[in-house]
Amino acid sequence: MGMYRQKQRSMTLTVAAAVALVPLAAACGSEKADGGSGSVGAGMPLTGVQWSIDSVTVDGTTHRAPDAARVRIDDSGEAAGSTGCNTFSARADVDGERVRLSDAMFTEKACEKTPIDFEKSLGRALTTGPLTTRTEGERLTLTTSGGDTVRLSKQPDAPLHGTTWTVTAPGQKDADQEETGQKDTDGKGGARLTFDRDAKTVSGRLPCNRVNAEATVSDGHITLGAPATTRMVCEGSLMDAEKRILRLFDGRVDYRIDQETLTLTSEDGTTVRAVAER
Repeated sequence: MGMYRQKQRSMTLTVAAAVALVPLAAACGSEKADGGSGSVGAGMPLTGVQWSIDSVTVDGTTHRAPDAARVRIDDSGEAAGSTGCNTFSARADVDGERVRLSDAMFTEKACEKTPIDFEKSLGRALTTGPLTTRTEGERLTLTTSGGDTVRLSKQPDAPLHGTTWTVTAPGQKDADQEETGQKDTDGKGGARLTFDRDAKTVSGRLPCNRVNAEATVSDGHITLGAPATTRMVCEGSLMDAEKRILRLFDGRVDYRIDQETLTLTSEDGTTVRAVAER
């Protein structure tokens, strides 16, 4: 697909005063934000929002997006998303109410469940010129100079119960990070936790062993019982990460969910972060 090989340089998008454009715009290519605040005017923030792509309308024809189509831009200026089949990444340069896009990178897989017409239309709408934006509640509409539109909505928070939470920090390589400077982002050997509302338990796997414990949730807090674990012994970095996670148990922790990210914080300051597995 030729559109995925295009590199759009120095493309400027005009952002309406009360609207956040960057999360979608950045999906098509961008440079790092130049010290931007992450928001423009009043309204939803530019960064840290997971947008679901709902539909694209080009030349009067509307193409519904797959459920998995999404885009997000982080405070670092790194953007990433999915068409429901192909993934894309980019950078964004935010300067007041202007957004410069450059160097979008798309994969080029062919997927049965993602119509090629949707991907072509999305690529065209995002890369052919300036976009203006309009918000309505938690919905965002991007409109090209020719009248084509991309409609998005804020992705809801994942539920605490029933979600498989994949632990991202501490990770299996945390013990080595000071020496290597690398982060454990590949998920190998990572912990996974699932909270059961009816049974009032949490269970799953740690970097080495399996675990389960009582878990009572109330008003932003989770009271965790003493953990019951298997007795395997693994390499040092895995065991170190496992011990950090186990510090959460047998006590009360605060929890916060921000869309797909769960943060657990114990009373002694131990923090564990996890993302919803989809």
